[in-house]
Amino acid sequence: MAANASPNADGFCVEENKDNVYETVLGEIKYLELPLGITLGSVYDDQPNAHQKFIEKLDACIRNHDREIEKMCNFHHQGFVDAITELLKVRADAEKLKVQVTDTNRRLQDAGKEVIAQTEDIIQSRIQQRNITTVVEKLQLCLPVLEMYSKLKEQMNVKRYYSALKTMEQLENIYFPRVSQYRFCQLMIENLPKLREEIKEISMSDLKDFLESIRKHSDKIGETAMKQAQQQKAFNTVLQKQNNVRYGKNKYINDGIPEPRNEIVSKQNLAVEDEEEEEGHEDEVLTAHDLVDFSPVYRCLHIYSVLGDAETFENYYRKQRRKQARLVLQPQSNMHETVEGYRRYFSQIVGFFVVEDHILHVTQGLITRAYTDELWNMALSKIIAVLRTHSSYCTDPDLVLELKNLIVVFADTLQGYGFPVNRLFDLLFEIRDQYNETLLKKWAVLFRDIFEADNYSPIPVTNEEEYKNVISKFPYQDPELDKQCFPKKLPMSQSVPQIYIQVKEFIYASLKFSESLHRSSTEIDDMLRKSTNLLLTRTLSSCLQNLIKKPHIVLTELVQIIINTTHLEQACKYLEDFITNITNISQETLHTARLYGLSTFKDARHAAEGEIYTKLNQKIDEFIQLADYDWTMVEPDGRASGYLMDLINFLRSTFQVFTHLPGKVAQTACMSACQHLSTTLMQMLLDNELKQISMGAIQQFNLDVIQCELFAGSEPVPGFHGETLQLAFIDLRQLLDLFMVWDWSTYLADYGQPGSKYLRVNPSIALALLEKAGCPFCRVHRGYVYLPDILHSGSPDKEASSQKKGSLDSCVKIKGLYFDHWPTQVLVPQMLVLFPSVFDFLIPKMAPVSSYEL
Repeated sequence: MAANASPNADGFCVEENKDNVYETVLGEIKYLELPLGITLGSVYDDQPNAHQKFIEKLDACIRNHDREIEKMCNFHHQGFVDAITELLKVRADAEKLKVQVTDTNRRLQDAGKEVIAQTEDIIQSRIQQRNITTVVEKLQLCLPVLEMYSKLKEQMNVKRYYSALKTMEQLENIYFPRVSQYRFCQLMIENLPKLREEIKEISMSDLKDFLESIRKHSDKIGETAMKQAQQQKAFNTVLQKQNNVRYGKNKYINDGIPEPRNEIVSKQNLAVEDEEEEEGHEDEVLTAHDLVDFSPVYRCLHIYSVLGDAETFENYYRKQRRKQARLVLQPQSNMHETVEGYRRYFSQIVGFFVVEDHILHVTQGLITRAYTDELWNMALSKIIAVLRTHSSYCTDPDLVLELKNLIVVFADTLQGYGFPVNRLFDLLFEIRDQYNETLLKKWAVLFRDIFEADNYSPIPVTNEEEYKNVISKFPYQDPELDKQCFPKKLPMSQSVPQIYIQVKEFIYASLKFSESLHRSSTEIDDMLRKSTNLLLTRTLSSCLQNLIKKPHIVLTELVQIIINTTHLEQACKYLEDFITNITNISQETLHTARLYGLSTFKDARHAAEGEIYTKLNQKIDEFIQLADYDWTMVEPDGRASGYLMDLINFLRSTFQVFTHLPGKVAQTACMSACQHLSTTLMQMLLDNELKQISMGAIQQFNLDVIQCELFAGSEPVPGFHGETLQLAFIDLRQLLDLFMVWDWSTYLADYGQPGSKYLRVNPSIALALLEKAGCPFCRVHRGYVYLPDILHSGSPDKEASSQKKGSLDSCVKIKGLYFDHWPTQVLVPQMLVLFPSVFDFLIPKMAPVSSYEL
């Protein structure tokens, strides 16, 4: 039973649990607001047909609720009926109240229409007032923006671009953020970049105009800067001279004669006063800033800096200025023709770099010192190349000197602005050599003109004034001449003082170039001496040599030239003193360069002496050409030939002019003339065209030689000892004596002995003259001796035969002496026909031969 009871008990428990589950589900359905799907799903998740039981349970629950509702309705029914009854009573009152309320509302509406209208007006007014207040507030917020934008437009119109950019910054940073929600602000914001670009373009256009302006005004700027530098230098020079005078330094002017110190001080004070007056007359000292408006550069630089594009501006400015520098450095093709061309060229360059220096110092970062130094080095190389080229075309020393002065002012001006100019001064030393060359060419013309205008005669002076005038120009001192009474003559010709003056003028001209080169007095003195040496050794020497070689210069003029060169040589020491004085060098200073006038004038004098000898010989030849001897005359005329007497008279008069020459020159000329005359006369006798000479012609010729010996013995030029001059005719004399006396035995016996009477007679000459004199036994043809006449004479006259045989023996002996002077190779194997009596005499004199045919 217990076992049977347990299943039932378990079944009961299960049924009870199921009821509890259904109750729970129903509770959830009634009270919970959860989705029913989950709850209902739990019913179907249990055993099969569980929903049937759930429905039954649900129906039971519904019946219970219906019973409760019915109980509640029954409980409240009487109260409901009472309430309905009261409600019906109230209905009538409610209808009345409704009518009353409706009427009251109608009347209220009628009465409130005006109030409503006024209220609406008030509302509208309040709305407008609120809107106005809002608008005012917004306008107060927008007005500063509009005012700033209007200010921006005004600044753009008046070209205040830098201020306009600042205004843009304020608009962007302060004002636009306040009104960024408005459309007009967006339009303004979009317009600002366009305005910036416009400002950049306008400022760049202004910069281009500025660059064009300074390119046009650079020459004016440079001219002003160079003028100021020149005035400052002149003022400093005057002050330095005053200081030198105060310290007692000597100043030499005009041939090195020192001026009194008080006169120097007074002159320099006057110079300072004049300088101050000139400065007083000037309105004001102009600078580059006064001549050019630099505001476009500053404005453009500030604008690009504000825009953050300063590097672009710097690159553009530097690029454009480099282009302008190349244009400025390009000279005109005819610049070398006038000094104005050089001045304009230098002014433009100075103006360019003065502007760059100003930009360097008033701006920050636009250009740098490294940039200007690079630009200057480039320009300096170009300037030096241009000056080298164009200065080489200059042939006028005055133009070269003005060019030098311009270069000095140009260098000093730029040096004042901090640019290095040492290379320019080095260039000046090159131009100095060219200047000296142009001076030498100019002075060569002056010297030639002086020589052409000279009369080559001593300078006549008729009174003391004329004498002092000459002495003031040329340092000449002669106590003997001073003792003579007027009128008198100075030994030199007019060209000597003129040459001396021109040499001094050359030194002055050379000194002008050496000034302002920043060199010491010693260096300037050395330069002057070197240039003067060139003048003396090259130019003056060449002019003298050309003068001496001119064919129209006669002997008297050559003599005067020698005298002139002697005095010019003596004046060289005065030229050295002159250079020392004008350069203010101490007399004790040892110079490396000395004047070479001594050798110059000696060379010219030697050339003149040689030309004298040549022309004198030429004149002798001209007289000899007038000789007209009758070589076949039987008897002489008894007097010397006319041409020879004229020649001797000419020589006498010529040698009288030689009295002013140095003794050795006159003696050498006289000896040379006599020797040439002797040689020419000898050649006349030995002329190949002269085939025969009679004894009468020889005697006439002897008379002419006697006159020559008499002339030589008359001592035409003092200084010869004994018969020295007559020795010039000794060859002729001995030869003529040999033929006049016919002293062949003595000649042959004494030949070759130091004490021979006819020592100067050459066998070849004696043989040639003997043949011309008519000896029938000898003929010489191409080095061979022929004796045909005596070989085939066959004369029956024994006396004549004996005489001819004696002449033949003498002739053969002379031929033997003649052969002594021939080389043995001259005698080639040929037939030689000789007498047996002289065969043994001639054979040893001849070269070995292969055969002889007798």
